[in-house]
Amino acid sequence: MKEFFQGISPIKFEGRDSKNPLSFKYYDATRVIMGKTMEEHLSFAMAWWHNLCASGVDMFGQGTADKSFGAVLGTMEHAKAKVDAGIEFMQKLGIKYYCFHDTDVVPEDMEDINVTNARLDEITDYILEKTKDTDIKCLWTTCNMFGNPRFMNGAGSSNSADVFCFAAAQAKKGIENAVKLGAKGFVFWGGREGYETLLNTDMKLEEENIATLFTICRDYGRSIGFRGDFYIEPKPKEPMKHQYDFDAATAIGFLRKYGLDKDFKLNIEANHATLAGHTFQHELRVSAVNGMLGSVDANQGDTLLGWDTDQFPTNIYDTTFAMYEILKAGGLSGGLNFDSKNRRPSNTAEDMFYGFIAGMDTFALGLIKAAQIIEDGRIDEFVKERYSSYSTGIGEKIRNRSVTLEECAEYAAKMKKPEQPESGRQEYLESIVNNILFS
Repeated sequence: MKEFFQGISPIKFEGRDSKNPLSFKYYDATRVIMGKTMEEHLSFAMAWWHNLCASGVDMFGQGTADKSFGAVLGTMEHAKAKVDAGIEFMQKLGIKYYCFHDTDVVPEDMEDINVTNARLDEITDYILEKTKDTDIKCLWTTCNMFGNPRFMNGAGSSNSADVFCFAAAQAKKGIENAVKLGAKGFVFWGGREGYETLLNTDMKLEEENIATLFTICRDYGRSIGFRGDFYIEPKPKEPMKHQYDFDAATAIGFLRKYGLDKDFKLNIEANHATLAGHTFQHELRVSAVNGMLGSVDANQGDTLLGWDTDQFPTNIYDTTFAMYEILKAGGLSGGLNFDSKNRRPSNTAEDMFYGFIAGMDTFALGLIKAAQIIEDGRIDEFVKERYSSYSTGIGEKIRNRSVTLEECAEYAAKMKKPEQPESGRQEYLESIVNNILFS
């Protein structure tokens, strides 16, 4: 098979003092932390759309990176070249998972979905053939139901029943591909499930139709043997001004309202969290305490820019707090997918590797430090003590939900007034984090 990334050897762990840019400083796949290897904790995945497709195009300029991989763009030869290049890329980085939208892996036929589906059959056969003797697997599949003009008003939320049915057909094929490739999950990325103005919108109808789409997809998936998780990926504002999947709490409420919470979990993206006005850690915690933390899109945004920049994660605080939540939740059913793309001026093959190395090292260091915070115990002990009034007496009855309003009122009357709550000591706790991070 042709070597696409010539001159780049498999990336090895060389330790924090290495000056070799094509080496891992913190990601040691076999290192055991809290009973599991780094590879098991992190389950890194390559996102087809950014790594193999994104050429640096933005709203102001054409692409700067060549992602043709020696083939003519928009052909099945190019589709197969991306498979070959992707496998080589993953093997050189030691990445075991990939994920994709349907139109990432094949060119869409704009006139006939049957042609597109035949191409998907061909390329998934090719993927299975090329990964047969490797340990590379599919993390999840999804469908691009946002790029084509037909989806200008969304997929499940479209005002057109014809478009709804077309979206359902795409999802059907996507779920079949998930089964065929042995994927852990299937994602609904609601890129346009929302509205611009209520003047032309029937919100109740749109929400109910989205639920119908999810329900029939769930039922079909289970009927053909799909045992993985269905995921919603919360995303605020962009591109629609008001999106029905704004954040984790909104998505969870939607799933429970329509009885989908037993089959669906959330795929949380760091950049989407900040666009919603939350921290990455917050969205992970909300998902975890509701039993719906599934998978993660690993990236970061730029707080000075108001859109989804999908940068490689390099902020150690963010990845430490993220891995703290993931460890406390018992891990992910999915994995850590790098929904990250090189900056437009970073346009060489080497830059593709530098981006992944930076992201993998940043999450690896976050894992190391999160485990140290947990093993140190001071923060967990502080939180436990802060809520200790709920472990006995009236507090215990509140926690057991055995208290009455009259009991609370009688208790308050005897107190006359409560004592001031203990200090939250935020600065002290943040200094503990700094001490662990930089010791």
